Amino acid sequence: MNDKRIFELATKFQYIGEIVSWHKPESGLINSTYIVKCHDGEQSRGYVLQRVNTAVFKNPHQVMENIENVTEHIRRKLTEQGINPHGRVLQCNRTTEGNSLFVDEDGEYWRSYNMIPDTQTYPSAETPERFYNVGYSFGEFQLQLSDFPADTLHETIPNFHNTAKRYDDFVAAVKADLCGRASSVREEIEFVISRKNIASYIYDGIRDWKFPLRVTHNDTKIDNILIDTKTDKGVCIIDLDTVMPGSVLNDFGDAVRSGAASAAEDEADLDKVFLRLDMFESFTRGFFSGLDNSLTQDEILNFPLGVLIITYELGIRFLTDFLNGDQYFLVSRERHNLDRARNQFKLVIDIESKMVEMNKIVQKISKMS
Repeated sequence: MNDKRIFELATKFQYIGEIVSWHKPESGLINSTYIVKCHDGEQSRGYVLQRVNTAVFKNPHQVMENIENVTEHIRRKLTEQGINPHGRVLQCNRTTEGNSLFVDEDGEYWRSYNMIPDTQTYPSAETPERFYNVGYSFGEFQLQLSDFPADTLHETIPNFHNTAKRYDDFVAAVKADLCGRASSVREEIEFVISRKNIASYIYDGIRDWKFPLRVTHNDTKIDNILIDTKTDKGVCIIDLDTVMPGSVLNDFGDAVRSGAASAAEDEADLDKVFLRLDMFESFTRGFFSGLDNSLTQDEILNFPLGVLIITYELGIRFLTDFLNGDQYFLVSRERHNLDRARNQFKLVIDIESKMVEMNKIVQKISKMS
């Protein structure tokens, strides 16, 4: 993408000041993202310009409708509490025609957000103290949307956290064996099959009204929170494309899976892979503090199982993609997705060994809340 093209696209949005520069950040694997800088006199402003990946998000208008409805709800809640919502919730920047999306001549969809100054994202929590703050932010996000009618949201990626459907896709991939790889991963295939009984637990719980249908983020990694550079506290939840109806168990579980793991999810040395209980406890304390008693007992008691299931689910997805020839996840080395799958399965084993301790931690913290 050349300078002229970015500047042309930037002029389609209601930016304040003169466009002076842009750059492409290293992060972001789904949508193409650019940071645009503008000067208005002595004041500098930043904007996020982003092309929506329509291969992943088939209906960008539904994505943006979800985002605008959810962020407006949060903005209203903050205002009612006497809190200035500026910088606390994503703000869509409208096109010059007043729309949330600009469609270019190639049929590509573009959107823009105002940047929030004095914040940054981190690839990992690093310390229990920061992970507590991350937990608080995601808990607060859940609380802010606890009275939002989840069934009015669009399902932007159908069956995204339907673990039973992910299992069925895996079985189909094993049978098809498109790349002739199944014979080399028999142990991993048996690992998945041996735990089939947990695949439908959360989905069935929602269907049977055991777990309330809630507004969920569905991608609760630490790099989806803007952190204040001075206080180290969470300021704003970002990357709201996957905000959909779902279970809080998935949001809690994915945050812990990604943030309390001892190593990156593609670490090939499995001796380095385990769940850090100190990080788990810190996140759980923060999450409960942000929630302010807005969940049911059934949800709370199943938090550890939520961590186990979402980790199992991601492992299934990595293994399925490996069997299908690495069609979904970006890979940078041979057998990258297999390394990822083995990593997550090692984490599953460690979580299983720590379920009693995890349950004790959750029960202790929930009684204190």
